[in-house]
Amino acid sequence: MTAFKPDPDELREIYMSKVSGGLRRVKWVPVAIVLLILFYASIAYVPAGHVGVLTLFGRVTGEALPEGTHIVNPFKFNHRMSVRTQELKEAASVPSNEGLIVTLDTSLLFHLDSEKAPDVYRSIGPNYIGVVLEPTLRAAIRSVTSAHQANALYTGEREKVAQQIGEELRRELAKRGIVVENVLLRDVQLPKMLATAIEAKQQAEQEALRMNFVLDKEKREAERKRIEAAGIRDFQQIVAQGISPQLLTWKGIEATEKLAQSNNSKVVVIGSGRNGLPLILGGTD
Repeated sequence: MTAFKPDPDELREIYMSKVSGGLRRVKWVPVAIVLLILFYASIAYVPAGHVGVLTLFGRVTGEALPEGTHIVNPFKFNHRMSVRTQELKEAASVPSNEGLIVTLDTSLLFHLDSEKAPDVYRSIGPNYIGVVLEPTLRAAIRSVTSAHQANALYTGEREKVAQQIGEELRRELAKRGIVVENVLLRDVQLPKMLATAIEAKQQAEQEALRMNFVLDKEKREAERKRIEAAGIRDFQQIVAQGISPQLLTWKGIEATEKLAQSNNSKVVVIGSGRNGLPLILGGTD
């Protein structure tokens, strides 16, 4: 029996073919990885309540992506910016018209204009709240408050002051791509002496209103009594005019008849009265 002995050249060729095939497969791995990275980079996701601003090598392209998933140039970078309603709180101590320091706690409700988001990102940046919004709000509060007296912020003009602050902010921020929804004055703190004086004045006004109400009520009651007395007087005059001696005589005769028909014992003197009517001296059951 003869043993099979492989040819060394054939073994070398088989080995080299396998090695070259493995190398070819290994060469495709980096390509596949690069393709996978590019595919992943070409997917831009924008969550709800946001807008996507695209930049290409640091330059803002001007595109604004709405909510959802988008296929974009893999070399473009997606910057997400919120377009939801946000609240900015500010506590500012500002002078009034007469020079008194008033502390206002203000809330600003606003949102970013989605169409102008690329311009905001290009000209201001993602930190537009700290760069533009906060200083503009402080300036508007100071400007409007300085045109009013301190006691106006404690009375009915408080809403008017808030509206004026909102109007000034809208004029300044509309060109910046920021939409002002509302301005709320949460709290107004006046100097202690002024607050005490205003409260005392309001209490005096309330007391004066209460006294006016009491006086008006008493006047109405006096008028009612006067009308009632006039009615009684007119009634008595009418009754007095209707009573005559003949009527009284007739009523006396009717009373005599009823006494005569009564079972009670009595003493009646006939004709002893001034008008000849019976004079009743007394009676017992």
